[in-house]
Amino acid sequence: MTNDIPQNKTKPESSFGYHDGEVESVISVDDVNRQAQELAETIGEEKIAGLSRGEPFLKIEGLHAGYGKMEILHDFNLQVGKGQSLCMIGPNGAGKSTVLHSIFGFTNIFSGQIMTRIGGSETAITKMSSNQKLKVAGISYILQDNSVFPDMTVEENLMMGGYLKENTDAARQSTEKIFEKYDRLKARRNKPAKVLSGGERRLLEISRALVMEPSILLVDEPSIGLEPRFIDMVFEILDDLQHNEGKTIIMVEQNAKKGLEFCDIGYVLVSGNLAMAGSGDELLANPDVGRLFLGG
Repeated sequence: MTNDIPQNKTKPESSFGYHDGEVESVISVDDVNRQAQELAETIGEEKIAGLSRGEPFLKIEGLHAGYGKMEILHDFNLQVGKGQSLCMIGPNGAGKSTVLHSIFGFTNIFSGQIMTRIGGSETAITKMSSNQKLKVAGISYILQDNSVFPDMTVEENLMMGGYLKENTDAARQSTEKIFEKYDRLKARRNKPAKVLSGGERRLLEISRALVMEPSILLVDEPSIGLEPRFIDMVFEILDDLQHNEGKTIIMVEQNAKKGLEFCDIGYVLVSGNLAMAGSGDELLANPDVGRLFLGG
């Protein structure tokens, strides 16, 4: 009987990461941090403003923020225009999700300002509660974790997204609009959420955030844990929300290539600082970004 398993198999020279493609070598997170810090640019307000194409819809100025007494973000600045998308990439622990948490009110803000346009006027929202940011400023947060209620129906999950609506009827009307838009959810409206596929659960999480009819979506790791076919579906949904409904999207994405391909603006964060900024296409074409974050 022939043994088909090679006895002297050598380790392949290249390795695969969680991004598309293969890489010739593997480096540690500490090495990525160190090399990215060496590449960090001095990014002036003019460049940040230029990427937002005119009047910013959401703006962060000189933000120092973190958790407890620990400062994670150091003099952080951001601008994104209405109907634009911005993706933040960088090594683990760079502060990417902390930016989203700060916008939505989940961090301690030591100094700096967060502003958005409400009723046509620039308004400081730095000290608003998360409920105020959702109801008054139109900012909704889509968590990276599986946040559906598995034993509740799809419809009940959506209704939970309208908890700040004036009354149940208003939440129900928003829910019906979502069912009209997404047949996949409508067909399962009375089914428990636990029967949904991974992609359908992510669609439900996004849709629940839409019940309050926000103008800004904070999206944390939309592709995490999904099969490639569902990743494409989720980004198609986000593309529709941006380009057909005019939503402003600020995203953190571990699949850096996918995130930069999708977004108008790309930021690279390192150790709580903005290290690089450009259009998504510019960062995709940058060989140093490719070497450190894109797997090649």
